[in-house]
Amino acid sequence: MHLQVDMLVIIPAAGALMTAFAGKRARVIALLTALLTCGVLATLATSGAFSGDIITGASGGHSVWSLTLDGLSAPLVGLTAFLAVVAVLASWDVTDRPGAHHALLLFLVASVMGVFLAENVFLFYVFWEAVLIPMFFLIGIWGHENRKHAAMKFFVYTFAGSVFMLVGLLIATMATGAYTMTDLSAAASGVPSRIVFPLLLIGMFVKIPVVPLHTWLPDAHVEAPTAGSILLAGVLLKMGGYGLMRVAMPTCPIEWSMPASRAILLALGVIGIVYGAAMALVQTDLKRLVAYSSVAHMGFVLVALSVGTPAALGAALLVMVSHGVVAGLLFLLVGQLYERTHTRELARFGGLGDVIPGWSTAFTFAALASLGLPGLSGFPGEFLAIVEAWQKWQWWIAPATIGLVLAAAYNLRAVRAVAHGPIAEEFARIKDLSAREWAPVLLLSASILTLGIWPRIVLEMSSGAVHALAIVLGSGVTP
Repeated sequence: MHLQVDMLVIIPAAGALMTAFAGKRARVIALLTALLTCGVLATLATSGAFSGDIITGASGGHSVWSLTLDGLSAPLVGLTAFLAVVAVLASWDVTDRPGAHHALLLFLVASVMGVFLAENVFLFYVFWEAVLIPMFFLIGIWGHENRKHAAMKFFVYTFAGSVFMLVGLLIATMATGAYTMTDLSAAASGVPSRIVFPLLLIGMFVKIPVVPLHTWLPDAHVEAPTAGSILLAGVLLKMGGYGLMRVAMPTCPIEWSMPASRAILLALGVIGIVYGAAMALVQTDLKRLVAYSSVAHMGFVLVALSVGTPAALGAALLVMVSHGVVAGLLFLLVGQLYERTHTRELARFGGLGDVIPGWSTAFTFAALASLGLPGLSGFPGEFLAIVEAWQKWQWWIAPATIGLVLAAAYNLRAVRAVAHGPIAEEFARIKDLSAREWAPVLLLSASILTLGIWPRIVLEMSSGAVHALAIVLGSGVTP
């Protein structure tokens, strides 16, 4: 039993309380809190946190407050802790109620940590719902022109999806008497999966989000402040994929294994890849373009989960981690550009490569990672997902390649529109990134490069967990 596991939730929650009343010192306290959370996670390395070992919290899993860190949650917990630092740095210049802003950021981080660490089913649901509160206020108070509409749409969609999930969890626990993730998976044969599985899927499909349940996402991203967009794309969307792997699939393995169920996952994944990329290609708002690209990238997660082999499940996790850092960098850069130009319209930009070469280089790098350039983090996870899907589905996966072509098109179009061509006179004198602004950019860029060169960081960390899940799903273990 390790108290550090509990501290991953307690520290950001306590930091949120302190930050709320800290005034101008809020950003410093928030940054120290985020760094301390990373430090606590690092101390768990000696206990096998990054080797896929199962580490339980102080309660030992015998109470409602039971937290567990394993190979399935560790990559996403690490991603959350890392992006917490980035989000605080990205919101460093917030002057409108900075204490409340940073407190909500830390409360959001604590809630997401709880989702990824919860072992008790109902604790998982409490944290799942708790995430809605800080994000609703971050969008509604610190967002842009249509922030109230976007915040309400985000809340209604995600809350409605959560209700379906709650009903599914209640039915499963009442049918089996199991209240932990492990016990629920062990008692899966007693779960009325034909009822429970669709209910769980709806709740998690909204979060991913899956087409056609995605319409809240572009509005939420466009209106959210920069830090909100970073955490929304970086970790909140991952809750859906994680929920499928942690709850829905092991609770209803028989229903998942049905050919029709897996074909639906594949179809929804491919539709998301192609639709998201096509919509991104025609956007005139740079932030909305990046938002739709998230729909496309998360489609690869569903494609991988439709296969269910250990390699495919590892690919799903790798895609989620990679998308978290790539989308985080893109939203950070778009936010930095908006602070200088007060617009996101592609038609108004041009020639920024000569005006702000540092920012333009970073944006080009992020776009190349997004389109899946080999050597950067966007490539290995999506490539592995396609390879595994080909072995299972053969030519049925072929339409996804359209999305790959469109990804190159919309990313290169964005780079061309922003960084190349004649210099827009109204932005000819804007300043390049400062040293403080470079800090989160370099952190994210380094992680993108590291994951692209060494994806085994995530794959080895999750190996034991995904093999165990594959056995539960009846996929067997492949060498």
